[in-house]
Amino acid sequence: MTEPAAATGNPDSATESDTGVGTAQLSERIDDLTRVIARQAATLERLADDARARAQRERAGADAPLVVELFAVFGDALSLAATAGSETERTAFETFANRVERLLVGRGGQIVRPATDAAFDALTMEAADTRATTDPAADRTVEAVLRPGLTIADRSVRPAKVVVRRYRDPES
Repeated sequence: MTEPAAATGNPDSATESDTGVGTAQLSERIDDLTRVIARQAATLERLADDARARAQRERAGADAPLVVELFAVFGDALSLAATAGSETERTAFETFANRVERLLVGRGGQIVRPATDAAFDALTMEAADTRATTDPAADRTVEAVLRPGLTIADRSVRPAKVVVRRYRDPES
């Protein structure tokens, strides 16, 4: 078995000239690989940025303008149902409002309808009026919902308008 002359420490002149050409080719290939790796790294970074931007749009509610407009139509349908002249019209407007609500939920919106006696939440509700109560346990609870609210991606876009109970000591 023979070893290359360079490995034995006795390079001859023919090997020296081949080594110079081989080193140049190796250096060129390393440069090419460096450029390929840099392009791949840039592509991966761009893909990661796109994924982060897409996730941020989804969290923020990319369809927020559409959802807000649908919420306005939903409110109109509820108003029309409340003032309908006949039972047939009321049922039709309520059905329409339910379909619009399904569209809202499908686009990332959530209707806020606080229950009576629920605790007042300043993040999703707006106190349109207050009513006095003599029950201390009922302090800062919802008495009535005047208008539902809207949240998109856990962010309140339109707070629900509610009437809030406030405790008043009957002795004072």
